[in-house]
Amino acid sequence: MPDEKDSVFPHGQKPGSLELAFVGDSVYDLFVRAHVTLRGGKVHALSDKAVSVVNAASQARALEKIEPLLTPEEKAIVQRARNCRQTPTKHADPMDYARATALEALMGYLYLTKQTERLNELLRNATEMEGSL
Repeated sequence: MPDEKDSVFPHGQKPGSLELAFVGDSVYDLFVRAHVTLRGGKVHALSDKAVSVVNAASQARALEKIEPLLTPEEKAIVQRARNCRQTPTKHADPMDYARATALEALMGYLYLTKQTERLNELLRNATEMEGSL
């Protein structure tokens, strides 16, 4: 029997890991940018703070923080995304890049399946920032 969360996808098929990461990248970035903006400051300082949190190395560490909290389904999404073939940016460690992609895929999945409370819980734990989307 198809999972209720999967019913939001056409024909019950989830987007691929990289498509989930494409969405999750924006979700993660928006969460961080909203948080730093609400704390106040000049735009340049806000941008610097956001960039220090939204990068492959920081996102790889964020995934490590939340991995013990993940459900079996969430762990499967992370595993599948981490194993995707991709070319990291020239400034990123390939392992960090793969883990960052896995984190973004998880965020994209939770967003697209409208699991807002779970998404916010994991975002807060991953970034150690209070707030929600």
